[in-house]
Amino acid sequence: MKRVLFTAAVVLFTVSHFVAAADTPSFEDVLSLRNVGDVIISPDGKDVVFEVNSTDWARNEYDTEYWLSRDGAPAFQLTRTMEGSSRSARWSPDGVWISFLAKRGEETQIHLIRAAGGEAQVITEHEQGVEDYRWAPDGQRIAFISEDENKSLEPREKRYGEFAVEDNEFVPSHLWLVDVKPDPWPAAWELPCYNDNPDEEAQESEADRIHPLDEYEAESQGEPGDNPDCPGLPKPERLTKGADFTVETFEFSPDGGEIVYEHQDNPDIMAYVTADISILDLDSGMTRALIEEPGFDGSPHYSPDGKWVLYQTAAGNTDSDFYLNGQLKKVPADGGEPMRLAADFDEQFDDVQWTRDGIFFTAWNRTNRRLYQLDPDRDSIREVKAPVDIVADYDFSADGKALALSGRNGDLLIEVFRRPSRKARFDQLTGMTKQVDSWTHGTSEVIRWNSEDGAEIEGVLHKPADYDPEKRYPLLVVIHGGPTGISIPSLTYSYVYPIWHWVDQGAVVLLPNYRGSAGYGEAFRSLNVRNLGVGDAWDVMSGVDYLIDQGIADPDHMGAMGWSQGGYISAYLTTHTDRFKAISVGAGISDWMTYYVSTDIHPFTRQYLKATPWSDPEIYAVTSPITHINNASTPTLIQHGELDRRVPTPNAYELYQGLQDVGVETKLIIYKGFGHGITKPKERLAAVWHNWEWFSEPVFGEKAEMPGLDSEATDNQGESHE
Repeated sequence: MKRVLFTAAVVLFTVSHFVAAADTPSFEDVLSLRNVGDVIISPDGKDVVFEVNSTDWARNEYDTEYWLSRDGAPAFQLTRTMEGSSRSARWSPDGVWISFLAKRGEETQIHLIRAAGGEAQVITEHEQGVEDYRWAPDGQRIAFISEDENKSLEPREKRYGEFAVEDNEFVPSHLWLVDVKPDPWPAAWELPCYNDNPDEEAQESEADRIHPLDEYEAESQGEPGDNPDCPGLPKPERLTKGADFTVETFEFSPDGGEIVYEHQDNPDIMAYVTADISILDLDSGMTRALIEEPGFDGSPHYSPDGKWVLYQTAAGNTDSDFYLNGQLKKVPADGGEPMRLAADFDEQFDDVQWTRDGIFFTAWNRTNRRLYQLDPDRDSIREVKAPVDIVADYDFSADGKALALSGRNGDLLIEVFRRPSRKARFDQLTGMTKQVDSWTHGTSEVIRWNSEDGAEIEGVLHKPADYDPEKRYPLLVVIHGGPTGISIPSLTYSYVYPIWHWVDQGAVVLLPNYRGSAGYGEAFRSLNVRNLGVGDAWDVMSGVDYLIDQGIADPDHMGAMGWSQGGYISAYLTTHTDRFKAISVGAGISDWMTYYVSTDIHPFTRQYLKATPWSDPEIYAVTSPITHINNASTPTLIQHGELDRRVPTPNAYELYQGLQDVGVETKLIIYKGFGHGITKPKERLAAVWHNWEWFSEPVFGEKAEMPGLDSEATDNQGESHE
C-alpha cells in the first residue's frame, strides 16, 4: 500500500522509549513496541488526548497511560499511574479538566487533571470503586457505575467456608451521581484534619501529615462531613438499586435532566441477551422503561436535541446473535414505536456516536475498517474520508467540526490524526512507525482464492523483503480467532506467533480470513453454521493449495497454528491432514461436547451447531477434532492458559492425551495464572519462543533452543534467531 501523504505542517510525537538500532529485532523488541489506543478530542477541537500502551518488563505487565497533544504540538505524557494503568479518559464539557480512571489505592477511582498541567487529584473515594462514568453536560456532576457491596456471603463463609452456586450468585452494578468540585480540595491536604485526636496529631511528623494527591488513601479523611474543617470528598448519591438487574452502559440527556441506561438481569457474560433500556429522571428519581423486548437491546445514545434515543438491538433474536447482524434503531425519548435505520447495511455497527452532523460508526469492509456517516432523517450512509484504511478509534469536537482518529495502513503502525475542520486535511500527531524504521520489512498483501465449495476467500500474505517469484518458500499459516475475527495487512504481528521473524528468516506467512470472518457480510459469517471445522479447513487448505499452485509455497515445508477459534481449526487440521510438518494449537477446542458443558458462553455452540450434544450428537462428533484422533500424525504443540473459562483446559488435556495414545509427538504447555489470553509480557515471550522452537526444525531444518536463564543467553536473544 502507498504511504498516506499528509500536510507539510505535520508534527510527530516520536517514541523515545524504543527505537530499534538493528535490522533484526529480538522477540522482546517486537513485544516492546508502543502502540496507540483510544483518542479523545477536546470540546473545542484543538487538543487530543490518546492512549499509549507500553511494555513494562520489570513489573511484567502492559501499561496504558495518556498523552496530550495541544493544538497539534508535540505530545507529552499526561498520566503516570505507578501500579496499573490509567483508562477511560474524558474531557470535562468546558475543556478545563481531563478525567480518567486509575487504581492508586485499594479501588479504581475517578481522577482529574488540568489540561493546562498540574498534578492529578482523586475525586471519588467510593468503597467498591468505579467501573465506568460520564460527565453531566453542565460539568458539575459525574455519574458512574459501581458494583454493589456484597456482605451477604460473610455469615455463610464464616461458618461453612467458601463455595459458589453456579449461575445463582451475582453482585449487580448500579448508577451513582457525585458532585465535581475539584478546585478547593488541594488546600484541605495541608491540614491533618483526618485525625480528631490532638495528642496523636502532635506525635505525627510533617511527612505523616501531608499526603501528595497521587498517593492519596481514601480512608485518611474518613467519611465526608466527619470534621467541619475537613469535609472530604463529596459523597455520591445512589441513583439505581435492586438485586434483579445490573447497569451496563448509560448516557446523560443533552439537558442533563435524564439518564438513559442499558440494564440486564445479572452480570453474567451471557445475560446480555436480557438487556433492555430505561430512562431515569434525575429530579423525581423515577424510572420508566423505554425498550422491553426479547434479546439484546442496548448501547443507548441521545440525539443532540434530546428527542430520540439511538440503540442497537438483536430485534428479538435470542438464538443466533453470534454471527447475524445486529440492527440500529431510534425511538422517541418520550416513548413510541422504534424505527430501524440502515437496514441494508451488511455488517456490524461499532463505536456508534450521534453528533449534530448525524450518526457515525465504524465497520469492517473486507480487510479495511471504515468510518461512516448516517443521515438519520434520509437514512442514507456515506463513507467519511480518512487518512488510513483501518480506523481504530475516532472522536468529534463538541460542534462536530473537528475530528480526531487513530488508525493505520499496511505500512503504518497505529497513528493519531486530527482534522481541525470539516474541509481541512488531516495532520498526523504521532510517529509510532518510527520505532520500526530501521527494521528490514517484508510486504503484506491481500490475496483471494476459491474454496472447495466455491466460496471466495481472502487472506493476508506476508512475503520476505527479498522475495523472488522464481523461488518456493516455507509456508506458515496463522489462523485468527473469533470466528468473527479478521486478519489485515500489517507491518508487524506479535502476540505469540513471531511472524516478522519467520518472514525475515525466509518464509511466507498466510493469514486466511476463513468463512465466519468479520468484514464480509452476514451471509459469509453464517457459512460455517453446522459446518464448523469442515468448511474452515476447506478455506485454509484451498489457500495453501493456491499458494502451491502459484509456485509460492514449498509443499514439503509447511506449518499451521492459531489461538482460540484458530486453535480449534488447527486442532481440526491435526486430525484431518498430514500435509503440515508441525502444528500449534493455542487455547483450542478439541471436543465440542467438552467445550459446551464447561465454557462460559454455552449458547455459542448451540447457535453454530444448531443443537445440543443431547439433541444431535452426530454434529458434535463430526466437527470435533478428537473424534478423528486416530487419523492424527502431525507433531502438535498445545498452548493453554491455566484458568481459561472461554475454552477450559480439559480441551487441551483431551487432545494431548489422545495424541499420546496414537503415538503422535506432542507437547502441552500450561501458562500458569492466565485465562483465555497470555496477558503478561514475560509469559508471552515464553509462548513466542515455544512456537519458534516447535516450527524451526520441521519447517526450516534448523534446531532452535529457548535461551537459558544465564545473563549471556538473555543478552543475546536477538542473535539466536537470526
